[in-house]
Amino acid sequence: MKFVDEAIIKVQAGDGGNGCASFRREKFIPFGGPNGGDGGDGGNVWLVADEGLNTLVDFRHQRSFKAQRGENGMGSDMYGRGGEDKAVRVPVGTTVINLDTDEVIGDLTTHGQKLLVARGGKGGLGNIHFKSSTNRAPRRSTPGVQGEARELKLELKVLADVGLLGFPNAGKSTLIRAVSAATPRVADYPFTTLQPHLGVVRSGPDQSFVIADIPGLIEGAAEGAGLGVQFLKHLSRTSLLLHLVDVAPIDGSDPVAQVRAIEGELERFDPALLQRPRWLVLNKIDLVAPDGRDALARRILAALEWNQPWFAISAAERLGTHELCLAAQRFFDGQKALAGEVAEQGGEKDLAP
Repeated sequence: MKFVDEAIIKVQAGDGGNGCASFRREKFIPFGGPNGGDGGDGGNVWLVADEGLNTLVDFRHQRSFKAQRGENGMGSDMYGRGGEDKAVRVPVGTTVINLDTDEVIGDLTTHGQKLLVARGGKGGLGNIHFKSSTNRAPRRSTPGVQGEARELKLELKVLADVGLLGFPNAGKSTLIRAVSAATPRVADYPFTTLQPHLGVVRSGPDQSFVIADIPGLIEGAAEGAGLGVQFLKHLSRTSLLLHLVDVAPIDGSDPVAQVRAIEGELERFDPALLQRPRWLVLNKIDLVAPDGRDALARRILAALEWNQPWFAISAAERLGTHELCLAAQRFFDGQKALAGEVAEQGGEKDLAP
């Protein structure tokens, strides 16, 4: 299935039903008075996150969603029935934006989470509400209020713990195939990855994390060059970035220059991404003579003035990939432990006088 990560839809909440103006007419009751009921409220439109969906492709075929209108009020003090709500299923990880204001309405990040995107109109009042000591037979009623209508932009951002970053042919797809059951296309030409792929890495019993392979970036990606601009936003949800670089590129380009170029694209797209934990992964080390690997790694690290963790691996030969996965798992275990400590400290503070 083609990966679709953006869609524009229209939602229309139900209008409220009209109030009724009627009078009680029964034998031997000459002054029955007003008995017109209120109209029912219109239905709301909700977006519901569903982990069973993984693309927005369904919204290419249906773009308009409307909730049910409330029923009109009736005589004999009968109120109109409220309109049924409309629930629209979307993938987990969907961001909802109001196109009219460019405001982010909400973010659906957990299964079953609901977001109200259009509120139904309130039902009109029947004439029973307008009876008074000076107006015993009111003929006044009010119409129902129109339901909200909005045009929304849906953006899907994949939910992953680790995001793979790098130039085309850096070996990202090969790495995710080596460490997980995901099977993205691998070939000896650039841009073989045309859509994000998720893989679950199982590093031990009851220990796992999710890794995302996105299309490769090139210089100018933040301005629209290549395929990367379409998928840069997927990195915003990841906790750890693995920056893959080919240490022996066929075209003879400098790995240091490639790293600097990607850093520039990240800074132009979202400077906060550069502040996220980012490990350097020197890939295709098997193409370098064993006695020259250490010197090459030291030269790259010194030129970059790298002060974060780094790894030398061969994704194709699966050299060093296990150690990389174990280090990533320790990183996430440390994050969970730290979050637990913060929660405990917060609880103690709440209990303190």
